[in-house]
This record gives sequence, C-alpha cells and structure tokens, in this order.
Amino acid sequence: MFLGKELKDCVQNMRDLLSQNNLTFLLGAGCSACAGLPLMSALTEMVLEHEALGPQSKKLLNEICNNFDGATHANIENYMSEIVDLHAIIERRTTMGAGKLEIDVGNGKYVAQDLKVALNEIKAAIVSAINDREVNVAVHQSFVKAIHGSLQAGKATRSIDYYVLNYDTLVEDALGLEQIPYSDGFAGTTTGWWEPAVFSFEKNVARVFKVHGSIDWCLLSDDTLPRRVRSGIATSSERKHILIYPSASKYQETQRDPFAQILQYMRARLSPDVNQEMILIICGYSFGDSHVNQEIKNALYKSSGRLTLLAFVNTDYPGDILKSWVEDPRIKEQIQIYANKCYIHGDDKKEFKNDLDWWKFEIITKLLGGEQ
Repeated sequence: MFLGKELKDCVQNMRDLLSQNNLTFLLGAGCSACAGLPLMSALTEMVLEHEALGPQSKKLLNEICNNFDGATHANIENYMSEIVDLHAIIERRTTMGAGKLEIDVGNGKYVAQDLKVALNEIKAAIVSAINDREVNVAVHQSFVKAIHGSLQAGKATRSIDYYVLNYDTLVEDALGLEQIPYSDGFAGTTTGWWEPAVFSFEKNVARVFKVHGSIDWCLLSDDTLPRRVRSGIATSSERKHILIYPSASKYQETQRDPFAQILQYMRARLSPDVNQEMILIICGYSFGDSHVNQEIKNALYKSSGRLTLLAFVNTDYPGDILKSWVEDPRIKEQIQIYANKCYIHGDDKKEFKNDLDWWKFEIITKLLGGEQ
C-alpha cells in the first residue's frame, strides 16, 4: 500500500513517534465511521427527520437550518449551538428584568422552555441515531491493541490519554474488550457517578475524556454532575436531560463541570515537564471546534518544543488552521501533517500524486499494526 522509500520512511517515523512513552490522542467523528456510525452530515439528516422531535421542535430546528443557507458544512452541532445561544439571550434578558422574553426564529416565537425542550429532543434523537445502529468495534480493538501492545513491546507500561470528541462509546468498549484497564472519570461500573479522582489511580493504563459528553451521560433530578446510565435502565429519579454538548458550544458551557475539569486535564497533559516530551495525535477531526483549537495552539506555543503534533487530515493539503500553524516559524517544526496527498514537517514537504488514505482511522490502525 505504501511503497517507495519516502512513504516507508514517513510511516516508520510515525510508528517510532507512537512508540514513545507519553502519548495523547484527540479523536473526532471520522474515527467512528469505520464502525458503522454516521458521519456528521448523515447524522444531521437523521436528526432533522427523527421521530423524537415534537412538531414545535422540528419547526424550530428547520428554521435554524434555513438560517444557515449558504454556509459550508453546517451540521446538527452548529444548529444546537445556535439554540444554546438563543437560550442564553433569553436568560440574559430574564436576569436583567427585560419585558421581551421570547425569540423570533423564522415565523415562530419561542420562549426559554421551548428552546430547552428542543435541545433535549435533539439530544434524544442523536442518542437514538447512534444506539439504534449495529456497530463493529473490531478496528478500534485493533487500534488499542497496537497502541497498548506491539508499539510498547519491551517497554514499561505507559499511560495513554484519549480525548474523544464523539458522543459514542467505541473507545471505551474497545479498551474493555481488550482488557486494558482504563478510567473515564466515573466511579462505579456500568452505572456510575462522576468522580475525577479515579483518573489518578495508578492501575490505569488508559484514560478516556469525553470532551463533549457521551450518549450514556445524564443528569438525574437535583444532580449537578453527570451519572453514567446505560439505556434501558429505569431510575427512580427523573433523568433531566442527556449530557452532550455540540462542538461549537459557547464559552459559558466550557466553564461548567465536568467539561471545565476535562479541559484542565487536557491543558496539563499538553504541558510536559522540562525533561519530558509529549506526542499529540489527531485523527478524524476537522478542526471545527474553536475551543479545542485554541487549547492546542496555546500548548504548542508554551511547550518550548516539547510538544509534537501529528495531524491526520482528509484534505489533500492542510486547511486554513493547520496551514497557519505549519507556516508559523515558532511552531512549524513541532507539527507533522499526514494529508491525503502530502506529508509536511517544518520545511520538509513531500507531495504524492495518488490519494494516500492514511488519514482514515482503519488505515492508521493497519499501519500501526505493522502493515505496509
């Protein structure tokens, strides 16, 4: 698959870097497609027509969708963020004692409760769209087996962090099936409660941080922190809502726990000590989350060269954000890009005529497993 000295050298360099002791992964929606889950565009279409949406919520969502006419790659996360913003406007008016406590969207008028209901119904539709599909976790199993097995052969056990932007549980499922001890911030087992102290347990080989929440997170009545409750389990206390947040969710959402705590862990992880180095590997992510992008950028600038970024992207060449980073003389030597038709590391730029596809999660997994 990857023949020729240049390509083989790139792949070997990748494997060497992923054999280092300190690894952090940032995994986006593209890493779930190989398991049979929908990409964001398909998920958006499914939610827009989902039976979990009541008539009013469906009307609101379609009006929001119309407001994005002409936008490129607008999706359900953008639409949810718009509703979050509108709800924040009403909250601000309410706090200040304003008289107009409704929002005009299209030809409809909506109060705060309408927006809350719509968000909850959209989240329920997302959970249904993910849970109701049969998934194949084999690629994820092979991936974690390579990371925690062949790539660390002959070395002491290392702890790996996975920062997951998806709502699904594929990474957790794969780690469990491969009997790799991990923590996800919850005490308990299938049903658990948020207890970040478990992240510090020495027995952890992996830690999983769900940056935007998860399909099995919820708030029970009077809770302020999430529970992990699998679908089909009845609870005596009402589940107030599902705890998932869109990638473009605004600043106020990132200041609430557990999301604020997760970002603090990310900042600490991407700030290696003076005598350490950290490798950050990004797969399946289109750099559409401004908060995450800012965290990565800040970490690169502050690391004094101790943070190395490997980005696998499905475009022929780096997009706007990555392009600005690889052209910045202060950090370009810290960044390696594996794009569809090129490899870039600082001033070393290799272009290839054929599509490489090494940005696909299943192809990365094969390469890490030793295939060429």
